[in-house]
Amino acid sequence: MPPRLPITIRMLLALRLSLKVERPFDACIWAIALSAFWGMMRFGEVSVKTVKSFDGKLHLKRSDIFLGRDLDGKPYARLDLPSAKTAKPGRTQSVFITEQSNICRLAALRNLFNVVPARATDPLFSWTDDKGNIQPMVKQTAIKFINDILTGWGWGTSFGHSFRIGGASYFLAQKVDPEIIRIAGRSYKTYIRAFELTASRHMGNLSE
Repeated sequence: MPPRLPITIRMLLALRLSLKVERPFDACIWAIALSAFWGMMRFGEVSVKTVKSFDGKLHLKRSDIFLGRDLDGKPYARLDLPSAKTAKPGRTQSVFITEQSNICRLAALRNLFNVVPARATDPLFSWTDDKGNIQPMVKQTAIKFINDILTGWGWGTSFGHSFRIGGASYFLAQKVDPEIIRIAGRSYKTYIRAFELTASRHMGNLSE
């Protein structure tokens, strides 16, 4: 398998220029890409293997997101993963999504909710087909779609994990404390009170 090169900010900007985020499918792709990058999420956490494999006990639903403000008054989103690779069975893990001044993941999520209204039990990252049916985003469909765009811009193909690696690499390049990055990326078990505040203070507005 070719090496998993990290997604970069330039790639994300190219992706955005290639999307029409007023369209349901594109809105979902954009929200997935930014959540996977900034949240250092595994691609399997923002997508499903097949349309029929969606399971609310395993995959993110609309009810699994909380939008709020931290103690500094900064907006954030918390995604509560029903099932995660590094979590004990039956235990959730949380991903904190903070605001960015450029290619903002919170804005991408808000746009998704506006373009694709859905029920609390529907997939968080979903789109509507031509018949108006809510569809979960299938992993290989999303990766192929993104790869085709990036290839058209002169980059080789990438793989799902490249978003997670790209986000971590970007934060390291911005001199974010590696400990914060490991915690945010859920690389090992830990507990921090009010981590949404920590995330905003250390990881927000770095893309200016």
